[in-house]
Amino acid sequence: MPIIKHHQFIEAPVEICFNLARNVVIHTKTSAKTKETAVDGVTQGLLEEGDTVTWEATHLGIKQRLTAKVTHMEKPIEFVDIMLKRPFHSFTPIGWIADKLFLEKYMTRFIISRAKELKSFAEKQNRLLR
Repeated sequence: MPIIKHHQFIEAPVEICFNLARNVVIHTKTSAKTKETAVDGVTQGLLEEGDTVTWEATHLGIKQRLTAKVTHMEKPIEFVDIMLKRPFHSFTPIGWIADKLFLEKYMTRFIISRAKELKSFAEKQNRLLR
């Protein structure tokens, strides 16, 4: 699985952005295009280091389940999550080919779209707090 990094300027305090980014309910709202829902592990509230969540979503027209684990958290700066279970996970050559052919571009677009939605939520919340 490739490492994807994206930077997004948001006009709101880092604490608001950080908490929105790890909020399970907000995640479902910012990924409505893929119909993501949390079906196992932490299914609401804020993700913490060590938490796992299984998402059910439709990616590339296929309904699937993906399990992620938060492996590192430095509040309110960063958290890192990794995929524990995903399509092609046990088929290394197939997974590598899929990553190179289309998954990296698809996931980059997904992350950028979600970041724009998070920006909107955070800036709206920031305006309400002023």
